Amino acid sequence: MNRATLLISTYLADQLAGDPEWFPHPVRLIGSAISRGEAALRCRDQSARSELINGAVLTIAIVGSTYWLTAALPRIVRRRSARLGEVVELLLGWTCLAARNLEQEARAVTQALDANNLPLARKRLSRIVGRDTEHLNPEEISRAVIETVAESASDGIMAPLFYMALGGVPLAMAYKSINTLDSMIGHADDRYFYFGKFAARCDDAANFLPSRLCALSIIGAAQLVKGAEASSAWDTWRRDNTKHKSPNAGQPESAMAGALHVALGGDNTYAGELIRGQRIGDEFAAPDSRKVVQAIRIVSVATVIGLGLGLFITALRKPRRRD
Repeated sequence: MNRATLLISTYLADQLAGDPEWFPHPVRLIGSAISRGEAALRCRDQSARSELINGAVLTIAIVGSTYWLTAALPRIVRRRSARLGEVVELLLGWTCLAARNLEQEARAVTQALDANNLPLARKRLSRIVGRDTEHLNPEEISRAVIETVAESASDGIMAPLFYMALGGVPLAMAYKSINTLDSMIGHADDRYFYFGKFAARCDDAANFLPSRLCALSIIGAAQLVKGAEASSAWDTWRRDNTKHKSPNAGQPESAMAGALHVALGGDNTYAGELIRGQRIGDEFAAPDSRKVVQAIRIVSVATVIGLGLGLFITALRKPRRRD
């Protein structure tokens, strides 16, 4: 399957099927492998240097094996049936994208908010964020959804499309393994400060360009979505993109804050611990559920823009010469 056809097919598959929970998602297998690897490589009383080295070994092993297996499986199947090999490649590519699932989860929260069902809104929100949700008010819930929608537009949509355009499904799946490693062990707490440092730095590097492309796509989408403002998105992005603990998450969040004229960022609680954060778009008002709906629309348009960028990248690649 040529790269352009692959990108379009995986986008359409994601839009039609989303991310059904019954499907054996490769990320779950990657997560299981990470847990097993951590159990094998970590032990008590390790030095900081040993933890750093072992964490790097785990990261390289997971990313390398993910790339190799994802490249090998369609090739092996293709020897028996070319069409079946393309189906396997499409299925693997489909699991790299999360646009439809992101929209469904975000809309479920807004529907609960609109029905004044705060307990349900908090419960639905807990499916897509890592922060504590038990005591959040409607404005805080709306802020959390918009932040997650913006950040996930980068690592769940833009980055997989970008890497799929560059290196096909194997590179996109390798990116997903880096992203999964970061979410599982890339924390700056006592347990993972050294063991997960290499994984966290890999994630920062892998998301550097996609996060900025995502911010630009959000700015472009704001030009097309009613009620959003592209010029404000540009200004807020340029001013506030570094006001986040992550060097990449602040890119799409600041663009989204400006596009919607809403204040994002600030303090959050994780496992009972208050984590201080800077405000993004501090001059704007707190968001409500209507702004969440607009954010979803912006991401939907930005996804199409991201698909277009991916197709442009594939057009720039020179075809291989065959003897």
